[in-house]
Amino acid sequence: MTIELTKQPLLDWLVRKFPETPKKRAKQWITAGRVSVNGVIIRKPHEQMTDPGGSLQLLGQHSTTLECGPDGWQIHPRVNLLYLDSALAVVNKGPGLLSVPSEPNELSALSILADFLAGKLRAYDRGIAGRSLPPAYRSLVPLPVHRLDQYTSGVFCMGMNSTARQHLIEQLKAHTMRREYVAYVEGKLAQPKGTWTNWLKLSEDELRQFIISPAEAKDPKVEAQEAITHYEVITEFPKAGVTKLRLRLETGRKHQIRAQAAFAGVPLVGDRTYHPKYHADAERKPRIEFERQALHAEVLTLEHPLKPGLQMSWTAALPKDLAKLENMLHAGQV
Repeated sequence: MTIELTKQPLLDWLVRKFPETPKKRAKQWITAGRVSVNGVIIRKPHEQMTDPGGSLQLLGQHSTTLECGPDGWQIHPRVNLLYLDSALAVVNKGPGLLSVPSEPNELSALSILADFLAGKLRAYDRGIAGRSLPPAYRSLVPLPVHRLDQYTSGVFCMGMNSTARQHLIEQLKAHTMRREYVAYVEGKLAQPKGTWTNWLKLSEDELRQFIISPAEAKDPKVEAQEAITHYEVITEFPKAGVTKLRLRLETGRKHQIRAQAAFAGVPLVGDRTYHPKYHADAERKPRIEFERQALHAEVLTLEHPLKPGLQMSWTAALPKDLAKLENMLHAGQV
């Protein structure tokens, strides 16, 4: 006589083992890679199996968070990994590197992290390269949430599974993810702090934003998006005519800060698109020689996607080129 063992979805077995846990939360645990059966992490909540018994394990947070240390892991000359667990990755991107690829096989911070996790790329820092990445991370695949312009440096995040990614995107939509930037602009603001509120219209080639009037934005034929940025003056450098600003995004539109700053009469130093002094056909006027827009994503604060109520924050120090620019401004050499 053969006894057929009853099969049920992994999710059902997990809820049975942790009856006080909401089914939605249990599903998040599985997709986040926190559930293992016989030592193997399973990410499919509806995978059929017989009663796993004691082999069903919920991995604690201590075993799913990579210890990156206070300075992060330099996994590439232009990518510093600040935080990684089974739901979330946070990186500090150097200038000139894409955040996410726009074409297949294009180098980006996302593709570099994916290659590092898959074992195709060794860490750039020798001390880190000598350490082994725990096997649990090998199956993680980073997913895009938001991005920085190619020539903007700084901190941004990625989701490590679809559930976490969607939670992070919802934070962006609700404006609860706090993103603060540092910018060096040419000109002076009339007020030490304030808010820029504009309507942006993207050009047909999607390479430039144009600011249009609220009346134009109401036209149903016009595709426009509202952009809101809060600014605060940090330092003024009168000799160079430069102001250092702290900016906090309320919305996150393409080129938002760059377009709004230029419209406010304080274009970013080095901005080849929105600062007229840096246009290819511009007249030969004195300008600060800087290779890119002087913009850096300094602070990122968010709620952990699988831990409601847990606020986390990361700060990215100025990269070498902006640190050098600031030193020269302080010294009056610009």
